[in-house]
Amino acid sequence: MSDFDTFPSYRARWLPGMTRSRIAALPDKDRAIVVVATGAIEQHGPHLPVAVDALMGQVWTTRALALLPDDVACFVGPPIVVGKSNEHVGFPGTLSISKETLRAQVLAIARQLRAWGFRRLRILNTHGGNTSVLVYTMREVRAQFGFDADFLRSDFAPDVSKQEAEFGFHAGEVETSWVLAAANRLVRMSEARTCYPARLEDPGELRPEAAPATFAWVTRDLSPTGILGDATAATATKGERWLQLGAEGYARAIEAAYRESGPAVEPA
Repeated sequence: MSDFDTFPSYRARWLPGMTRSRIAALPDKDRAIVVVATGAIEQHGPHLPVAVDALMGQVWTTRALALLPDDVACFVGPPIVVGKSNEHVGFPGTLSISKETLRAQVLAIARQLRAWGFRRLRILNTHGGNTSVLVYTMREVRAQFGFDADFLRSDFAPDVSKQEAEFGFHAGEVETSWVLAAANRLVRMSEARTCYPARLEDPGELRPEAAPATFAWVTRDLSPTGILGDATAATATKGERWLQLGAEGYARAIEAAYRESGPAVEPA
């Protein structure tokens, strides 16, 4: 195997693998979409690797770009693999950066992309703890650099039980199935467990997630295992189907953003 074979399968679209002259010569940069994955390194229960979120950013990118038509100008920027994961403190394996550091990294990448001539950025975020920081940071990116900046979203939702859909939001059926399909040897299903932070039939509207009223929480207050969901229900078959459908959704979103793009916003 040559060194070149170890590059991402989307290497023709991978900006970090290009020389500066190659980047300078790329056509259609003011319209092209640049995808930047933002993930995390954090505990995912006793059965999954701590790199699940960082891994999934690359899995989605690889699968989605393979589905793009050749005429769609889309490139991949450097990923941010460590995120804001302070909700998982207290478990071994969790790395966490501050909101200021996450913001600074996104702004630094956007500043360089702007200098290279790009004007459109899509964040493929695989960690919920990053979301609120990314929302206000993308407002800054739009205002400072004149970017068309937004999240890259897939329109697909896995077909799981209502209980899992509401309260299986970390290391449960969906994430475990994804990793079983993408990197089976990294999963220890003998350690999979079921642990929900709330039940659908619980009285009241105050819940940790997906409710009219939510409260601040850290994972160790909700689950002794670090799992929030039913990891025992996961299978590689489910994961492969969900990965394919999710990737198709991401590919549609990239193509739509490219084909529907209008003039970029000039910086303030």
